[in-house]
Amino acid sequence: MLTGKNLIAGEAVDGTDGSFTAAGAVARFEEASALHVDDALDAAARAFDAYRHVPAEARAAFLDRIAANIEGTDDLIAVAHIETALPAQRLAGERTRTASQLRMFAALVREGSWVDARIDRALPQRTPLPRPDIRRMLVPLGPVAVFGASNFPLAFSVAGGDTASALAAGCPVVVKAHPAHPATSELAARAVMAAADVSGLPRGVFSLLQSTRNELARALVQHPQLKAVGFTGSLRAGRALFDAAAARPEPIPVYAEMGSVNPVFILPGAVAERGAAIADGLKDSVTLGVGQFCTNPGLTIGLGEARFDDLVRQLEARMRSAPPGPMLTPAICRAYDAGVIRLGGIEGVTTTRSSDAGDEPLGVPSLFVTRGEVLLRNHAIGEEVFGPSTVVIRCDSRDELYRVAAQLDGQLTATIHGTPADLEEHALLISILETKAGRLIVNGFPTGVEVSPSMQHGGPYPATTDSRSTSVGTAAINRFARPVAYQGFPQPLLAPELRDDNPRGIWRLVDGELTKDGW
Repeated sequence: MLTGKNLIAGEAVDGTDGSFTAAGAVARFEEASALHVDDALDAAARAFDAYRHVPAEARAAFLDRIAANIEGTDDLIAVAHIETALPAQRLAGERTRTASQLRMFAALVREGSWVDARIDRALPQRTPLPRPDIRRMLVPLGPVAVFGASNFPLAFSVAGGDTASALAAGCPVVVKAHPAHPATSELAARAVMAAADVSGLPRGVFSLLQSTRNELARALVQHPQLKAVGFTGSLRAGRALFDAAAARPEPIPVYAEMGSVNPVFILPGAVAERGAAIADGLKDSVTLGVGQFCTNPGLTIGLGEARFDDLVRQLEARMRSAPPGPMLTPAICRAYDAGVIRLGGIEGVTTTRSSDAGDEPLGVPSLFVTRGEVLLRNHAIGEEVFGPSTVVIRCDSRDELYRVAAQLDGQLTATIHGTPADLEEHALLISILETKAGRLIVNGFPTGVEVSPSMQHGGPYPATTDSRSTSVGTAAINRFARPVAYQGFPQPLLAPELRDDNPRGIWRLVDGELTKDGW
């Protein structure tokens, strides 16, 4: 049964500051207050010293237990469906992804080499000066705040990738649930807390705060016990958190993933070979999940020759017949409609939409067509509209195509459809896009982010606040750790990862050579 309360260090805590409901009105939820923030961060700070010293196997077992609990929470899919309108099949897949992320980080922690151990042994006979013994590894930062995402109530929310990577690094987590799905958030939080109890971990290792208020988010980010933030959401909200963190007496990192338009470039040879198939794939990618993905392809760019014009006509026909769908919240739907009106009102832009949604809060698939010169004059065309739409840009020359690419903001992804000859002839395009995006895709579509060690889900601003980081894949753990060097330490005071005999058997850089050997 849902409590509707804030869950702090394993306890359901009474509120004093009002309440709210979400879509579906599964239950009323109490608004967190500044006192709840204090309690949650104080508990996390107390838990940190013990949790960061928990052996790797115990920490990995904790992550595995969370995964099993998430899979075993019977009402999770039904409640998430009520709150988000996402199909049960999609949510079941997202639950599997959530559990897989947790198990992936459990495996990473067990193996242990993620700490990037580096050892330079002493050279007392070196001249003109001896070298001291220096050993370096990554250690956890401290308590982390995670902000749940609206569009992924499981995989990017309470027990999602940010929480999994922070817990894997050894950091306690305080989650600010997304107010669009508070019941889903409570169920997931209880799965995490139950795993902490069974694992014998300090209860402050995890807390959940519920709120609709911006001031609560600011209070959380500015709390002096907090050491880092993970966020997935809009540019406006992400930038507000980033600015609040930077204004602290002790600034802290904010790893904010804030979306992008994920441009898709379609080169002439690919159009000639498989224009109809590209039109099909693009329509499917744009409308998948009613366009509510951070990797939705919001720009489609090609050279304006007859074959490309035919591809555009095919895409228009496919978008015209694509059905509207329910969006995550009425507010998101209103924002999408406002974005569609804004784009359609720009001079030189034509609009194609599917059937009218009437008074229903549905996302209507929309296609906009304009020319490269219009985009080059009006940067707003390249701004994200969160929903099932894309803007087609016809470029009159290869040079104009390159200028359009160079004007783009930072992106999570950039895609090129081309034959081998296309790719060779447009090598400069690839070079430009390497400076613009975190993930480059050839002959595919950006929607769908594989959970794997090599995945990069991040990119230059405004896609993220730190293009060196990722929110998906095992490298995400590095966001919540920092390097410490230990000089002249006796063996008993060193972590196992840095001791001579390498008891954990991890890969280490010893005197400049990568090895698992001890001595």
